[in-house]
Amino acid sequence: MSGAFSHTHVMPAEAVIHDTLQLGSHHAKTKESSKASVGDGSKFGCRVTYIPQESPLGIAHAVKIAKPFVDGERFVLFLGDNFIRDGIVPLVRRFQEDDLNSLIILNKVKNPQDFGVAEMDGDKVIRLVEKPQEPKSDLAVIGIYMFDHHVFEAVDNIKPSARGELEITETIQYLIDTGYRVGAHRLTGWWIDTGKMEDILEANRLILETLDQRVDGRVDADSHLIGKVVIERDAEIVNSVIRGPAIIGERTRIVNSYVGPFSSIYQDCLVTDSEIEHSIVLENCRILDIHGRIEDSLIGRNVQINRSPIKPKAYKLMLGDHSRIGIP
Repeated sequence: MSGAFSHTHVMPAEAVIHDTLQLGSHHAKTKESSKASVGDGSKFGCRVTYIPQESPLGIAHAVKIAKPFVDGERFVLFLGDNFIRDGIVPLVRRFQEDDLNSLIILNKVKNPQDFGVAEMDGDKVIRLVEKPQEPKSDLAVIGIYMFDHHVFEAVDNIKPSARGELEITETIQYLIDTGYRVGAHRLTGWWIDTGKMEDILEANRLILETLDQRVDGRVDADSHLIGKVVIERDAEIVNSVIRGPAIIGERTRIVNSYVGPFSSIYQDCLVTDSEIEHSIVLENCRILDIHGRIEDSLIGRNVQINRSPIKPKAYKLMLGDHSRIGIP
């Protein structure tokens, strides 16, 4: 995968970071879809090991069960809903060069009561508070952390919280209180917590803006590519307009259609006689003969959207949990 399709920050070889995925068995569908998407990591230039977390016992518990895999090395804990456009390689280097026991990443937010919050004395972290009712700072601890082996001492010495989980904020607080060196980096670039559809679309927009035009698929003489457009291998564009920034995945066909800016259409899709922009379409989708323009949308895997010839005319929908749909 490339461009906006990649949700993994792939480190160069000198960073020496493995990706470890914690998967709870209570989320079986998420587990299997994650494995299907990520695979062994080779397409991202890394190696992936899956460590199942059998119950939702907290992020610090996930760290604890990864101890045999980490085997004394420094490591990064990167929660998957965090998006940093510029990556974390410089932060990893700082963590190594400053000989820290932990490095946490902070970002100013408008709603610190919804996050773990860092209380500072100058550049020094003195306290972490999880979702405080009256925050003493607006610096949220985002879900990217770096640790050395001392984190396992911390995990072994904290107790489960009221919700029965080993909290990562308590783990870091133990390191602070015990005198270990906990550094903090305040982000100045783009960070998005991709927990909502709007955030995912914004992350997609930011990545697409960084693309360089590339055409590895087939574009017929009646089609037009405008701006920064990526056409992946074996994709086919027929009598259509693609206005970038946009990316069309492998083996996807766009026929008699318009794909507008900030659109990512993944592999093995078919779009015919339709218009779509500022949207993400995942693999194996079919969008057929839609008269109105689809926009500001996130369309999951194996979805088919088409006009029905059956009368009486009606909207026929099969939607998953927490879906939202706008109908004119």
